[in-house]
Amino acid sequence: MNNVIINTDNLRSFLCEEELTAMHKEVLAAKHTLMSGDGAGQDFLGWLDLPKDVQASEISSIKKDVERLAGKAELFVVIGIGGSYLGARAVIEALQSEFAYMESGRRFPIVVYAGHTLSEDYYHQLLQILDKRDYAVAVISKSGTTTEPAVAFRIIKGHLEKKYGKEEAADRIIAITDARRGALHDISKQEGYKTYVIPDNVGGRFSVLTPVGLLPIAMSGYDIDRLLQGANDMRSICMNNDGLEDNPALMYATIRNIFYKKGRKVEILENFVPQLKYFSEWWKQLYGESEGKDGKGILPHSLSFTTDLHSMGQYVQDGERIMFETVISVASPSHQVAIPDDEQNLDGINYLLGKSLTEINRNAELGTVMAHRDGGVPVLRIEIPKVDEYVLGQMIYFFEFACGVSGYVLKVNPFDQPGVEAYKKNMFRLLGKPGYTDK
Repeated sequence: MNNVIINTDNLRSFLCEEELTAMHKEVLAAKHTLMSGDGAGQDFLGWLDLPKDVQASEISSIKKDVERLAGKAELFVVIGIGGSYLGARAVIEALQSEFAYMESGRRFPIVVYAGHTLSEDYYHQLLQILDKRDYAVAVISKSGTTTEPAVAFRIIKGHLEKKYGKEEAADRIIAITDARRGALHDISKQEGYKTYVIPDNVGGRFSVLTPVGLLPIAMSGYDIDRLLQGANDMRSICMNNDGLEDNPALMYATIRNIFYKKGRKVEILENFVPQLKYFSEWWKQLYGESEGKDGKGILPHSLSFTTDLHSMGQYVQDGERIMFETVISVASPSHQVAIPDDEQNLDGINYLLGKSLTEINRNAELGTVMAHRDGGVPVLRIEIPKVDEYVLGQMIYFFEFACGVSGYVLKVNPFDQPGVEAYKKNMFRLLGKPGYTDK
């Protein structure tokens, strides 16, 4: 069943049927390139079959590790950067309470993050919390030498060993890394850490359905079987349908590439529920790192409404017409909250009595879409019924498949990231890393 519906009602004045037909042909050719494995980056297409290829034994092992650690860890520190943490964080923060960190008596640990920053204050504050709480660690890196997570792991490993002793610390560390080589692989073998493998043919930003994402998501208490089922069902939809009406990934790739050719170089992904904020961050990496190369690519940006309507809303409404919008529209909330009556009505909102917050929020969404459309901004809506593991699994695969297709339409390699290395080389030279000081 497809839970990802593409609504094009607000695009009618911005594109025509002839444009859809012409771009559809390009998109179908790109889909063929993706599925045949004949395009650039073909060595990194393992994500295409991930939802069905994840081994039952691996899922069972992850669940056993959750049972083993959840009882003795209040916090679970996920060390990683980019795709090594964003996918997991996107799912976890979409599903958990905004105030989970304040809840007591939790069955599962709260996931906190490290290795995604070099801020000294951040690590000082994190270590202060780890002094007071029981915790365990997942360190995620193919190489083990990426600066940010390597620094974080050295700091936290030292703290863990000092707090629990070397043997117990080793039992609280899980490494997710390369199967055969790399510094983290070697450290894990030497220290006796439990390990999971990052497949060689899956890049970081496509790795959320590997142990990179599945372990932290399961450790937070969420159903990874349902996540994978949703992704697998969307895989069938994406692979087996060539029509725009039957394949949401092809429709999305078609529309965004039409607007790119029309000079709309910025895509704003918007939501009206704050729990999707980090899903947007994952999406930004997925598309920014996949398409932004060779002087090409749509700039991915994100906003959370209605909050950002009071900051960036003015620019979207009246600024330069360089963008199009994609709204993730959620039909149903998980909970209901009533607005109480007030006889004095000094705030003037008694007219809202009898309406749910979801109804009010939905009308804010529709009003925003209408205003931006009338202001000259094309607005695409992606409609989902609710936010749960199954729907998130579908959303993950939908965006990944559309990303691979879009990259090939642009005629770039969607699966490398050569520009990421530029800052590292300068940083290494400035810090005096051996082998870089003479460059």
